[in-house]
Amino acid sequence: MTASTHSSSARAVAAPSLAVPNVSAASAALWLSLTVLLAGLAYYFLGYDQGAVSVFGSDTHVHEFVHDARHFLGFPCH
Repeated sequence: MTASTHSSSARAVAAPSLAVPNVSAASAALWLSLTVLLAGLAYYFLGYDQGAVSVFGSDTHVHEFVHDARHFLGFPCH
């Protein structure tokens, strides 16, 4: 078997190329900032809002709405 016969019978199969999204640094910073803001708000309302130190005054509606989730996540509230 010659080299030309061997190379023509064993073809190289190209791997399929994946489309990589073009993400700019500004876009990534915006998404990261929004994610951190949303996570911070979720942490405040689930872990810190107690009614007396609430951003809504002495209203405890938010506290009561997330009460079971607080206990499930290990935050004490009583």
